[in-house]
Amino acid sequence: MTTLQQLDGTYTIDATHSRMGFVARHAMVTKVRGSFDGFSGEASTAPGLADARIAVSIDAASIDTRNADRDGHLRTGDFFDAESYPTITFVSTDVEAVDEDTLRVAGDLTIKGETRPVTIDFEYAGSATDPYGQQRVGFEGKAEINRKDFGLTYNAVLETGGVLISDKITLEIEISAVKGA
Repeated sequence: MTTLQQLDGTYTIDATHSRMGFVARHAMVTKVRGSFDGFSGEASTAPGLADARIAVSIDAASIDTRNADRDGHLRTGDFFDAESYPTITFVSTDVEAVDEDTLRVAGDLTIKGETRPVTIDFEYAGSATDPYGQQRVGFEGKAEINRKDFGLTYNAVLETGGVLISDKITLEIEISAVKGA
């Protein structure tokens, strides 16, 4: 297996085997999970993570929380305003190995025209050659953001106190990427 420090080349995210998801607390008592069905991304690095770069683009309208009415509302100006801001982006500013299995990626996340720095720690799941002879690498990461930092301020006060939607959102990212020829 290729170690994190040995990775080199250009890798393209395989969206059919990856997930860009999130978790929000709903009504102060439960969680709603969602994901984006449309996304693409690429990473490149030299051995030792020299000059490592990562860029991801997400189709904001591709949001899927398994509820069509909620998804429709999330696409409006109350949330993502997907018509005016069709793309969510992440571009790395620093990539480093924390240890043998952890990749720390700092970068700029842009949602609804607002750009903020975000750092995500990814667990390196390893590499393998798939049945088609392609080298694949896998990573899983989580990070917390405050949705209000990105202009996602819609909320409703509950009769019992508290609010309908948490400010804290957990990003959940599972990546399978294929090395280019």
